[in-house]
Amino acid sequence: MAAERKVTITAIAREAGVSVPTVSRVVNGRSDVAPETRARVEELLRQYGYRRRAHAPGDRAALVDLVFNDLDSPWAVEIIRGVEEVAHAAGVGTVVSAIHDRAGAARQWMTNLRARASDGVIMVTSVLEPLLHKELHRLGVPIVVVDPAGAPPLEAPTVGATNWAGGLAATEHLLSLGHRRIGFIAGPPRLLCSRARLDGYRAALEGAGLPVAEELMVPGDFYHEAGFTGCERLMELAEPPTALFAASDQMAMGAMEALRRRGLRVPQEVSIVGFDDLPEMRWSAPPLTTVRQPLAEMGKVAARTVLRQARGEEIDTPRLELATELVVRASTAPPPAR
Repeated sequence: MAAERKVTITAIAREAGVSVPTVSRVVNGRSDVAPETRARVEELLRQYGYRRRAHAPGDRAALVDLVFNDLDSPWAVEIIRGVEEVAHAAGVGTVVSAIHDRAGAARQWMTNLRARASDGVIMVTSVLEPLLHKELHRLGVPIVVVDPAGAPPLEAPTVGATNWAGGLAATEHLLSLGHRRIGFIAGPPRLLCSRARLDGYRAALEGAGLPVAEELMVPGDFYHEAGFTGCERLMELAEPPTALFAASDQMAMGAMEALRRRGLRVPQEVSIVGFDDLPEMRWSAPPLTTVRQPLAEMGKVAARTVLRQARGEEIDTPRLELATELVVRASTAPPPAR
């Protein structure tokens, strides 16, 4: 039982009848622990021969893992930028991985994680298998989930954006311009953020007294090709929409290309709104009206949260949603006269 990894602070906390952060405070020599609690925890630490891993000066976490399902998206770069800024300032290394939903990929990542003794994990729109989550919990490795794919583990803090409000704002903007047939190109239904954007779209239409037509909603996956094919499908309707709301900027760009190939002008004939506000959207032709979600800030908040957990600090707000903002540019205009 003397090896460092054979007993965890989770097991010590359970036996001592205290929280994991309390044990972490004792391990890190913090003073904000009641004397009798400290004595009980220290006795168990001695009994089990627990040894804290050596960290960098200042007792800060030395390494955090940042895990995506895929890395082939510009929004992933923005989240990485935010995480790296906070981690670098804290003297902490960042390991970026993609598990790609491949069989065994998540388990291989877990094997690598054990080998490098990471102090925290940030999961981005990834589904963590229950057995892997249980193993992270057993190892006492804190987790923060960004844009959870499904219901996150109850004890894992989450960081997201106000996706419902963003979907509402995008659709209300098009309604305010006079559009009444507004197509929607959805994101992956397994993601909570996708469902929230769809719900915002529905709520805006219902609030305007308009029917939510199933034919105007097409599936997508956040990538360019889905925007292209979704737009093609919508434009082939007997009464095509005069405006499109794409649940990501990349799909909005795909839709713009589909309209261009059809000889339709944006926004003179069809208006488009995206979601994300990736840096290059201001340089698209025309510049894209979109919903800005603070991707880099989401990464920063996730990094600060996981580092606080690694230091044994309590997390006051385990569920955080950062505000979205409609950014109006040149891709939206009133519908053409019929």
